[in-house]
Formats: sequence, C-alpha cells, structure tokens
Amino acid sequence: MPKKSPPDSRLPDRVIDHWPEVFKDIDIEVVPLEYLHSVLVSFKDGKVWEIDIAKSRRQTAEQNVESTLEELFRQYDNVIDNVDFRLDTVRLKKDIQDRTRLFMKKRK
Repeated sequence: MPKKSPPDSRLPDRVIDHWPEVFKDIDIEVVPLEYLHSVLVSFKDGKVWEIDIAKSRRQTAEQNVESTLEELFRQYDNVIDNVDFRLDTVRLKKDIQDRTRLFMKKRK
C-alpha cells in the first residue's frame, strides 16, 4: 500500500489553478527558499506577519534567511497558529519548463 502524504503537504488550490496539469499531483515536503515569494505567519492572538522572502534574500545571504526563519519558528512555536508559505509559481513553472526542455533535448 502506498504511503499517504499528510493532508498539509498538498499544494493549495490557488497554486494548483496556476498550472493544474503539473501541480495537482505534487505533494510538498520541502520547498527551496528560491521558490518562496513570502511567508505569512498567523499568531493565536490574531496578528499576522508577512515575511517577504525575495526582499530578505536580496538583503542578506540565503542561509541567513533560512536560519532566521528557523529561529523565528522555534522562538514563537507556542503562539503561532499557522504558517503559510507562498510560492513563486511563475518562477517555479518557468524553471520546470526550462529543465524539462533541456532534459528532452539531451535525450534525442
């Protein structure tokens, strides 16, 4: 019997609608920072922080962004209600198409 992915590993419908023939069958367990547009952190008290990943990556090294996010999640773990990772679907789609085209070219 195939292993079932946790329900939160499926992409949101708004992302699937962008490119359904590919995104509908993808389960996400890890997302590289380069494909994140932003992160919305919702707290139990109703506050919402939006972290602009693209802007953060321009201002600091990518590994600092990753460690800063990890520290934020660790520090506020008990008061975070939800974390919403917003994908840069345009970039993801372009990269998949480019890499597929390159792969198919090499196969001829």
